[in-house]
Amino acid sequence: MWGDILLQLTLTLVSVFMFLLMYNVPQKALAKLRLRSRANTKARHHFVQGAQLLARARSATNRHEIATLARAAADEADKSTAIDPKDAAPHILKALALEIEGYKTSALDSIDVALSPLAVKSLGDGERGDALFKRAELKLGLNRRGRVDSVVADLTESLRLKSDNGKAFCLLGECYEMKKMTAEARRAYEEALRVEPNSVVAREALSRLES
Repeated sequence: MWGDILLQLTLTLVSVFMFLLMYNVPQKALAKLRLRSRANTKARHHFVQGAQLLARARSATNRHEIATLARAAADEADKSTAIDPKDAAPHILKALALEIEGYKTSALDSIDVALSPLAVKSLGDGERGDALFKRAELKLGLNRRGRVDSVVADLTESLRLKSDNGKAFCLLGECYEMKKMTAEARRAYEEALRVEPNSVVAREALSRLES
């Protein structure tokens, strides 16, 4: 009985394979895989180029050079996302470049795309935590104090994913101070000191709250 079933299964698999072979499906699948691999390689190349330009922009001292390098980094990020829009890394790269240029609203838009369902799956937990922290920074930098609850939500999730970010704890403490939640702010600053014992920001904040 089992021998007959195995024989029938084998014949079925052979028939399916012959059908696929007849219609060139294996070759088509392989060709698609090769094209996808080439596309990913090109996208990664543009991302690496952009990351290098961003690093140069951050270390430059001349304003014109900084702006030029940041713009070039953003352009490379665009080339990468045009090839692979589901990769969050180039969107984050563009956000960082736009922030250097002073375009914080556009930078926030890019971070939003990186954290959207389209791209967020490409990020690991730590990377997603960093992206959420950067989004929180940008929101506060745009003086969107009316959206403090949104910032707190981002920081809370960021710290759940990556609990060793002292700056995120400090920013969370700042948000709690805005909300007049002194006890929560104190706990956030204490956590910042636990992670970064030399944090001047956290120490000064705790001194201010205790005075």
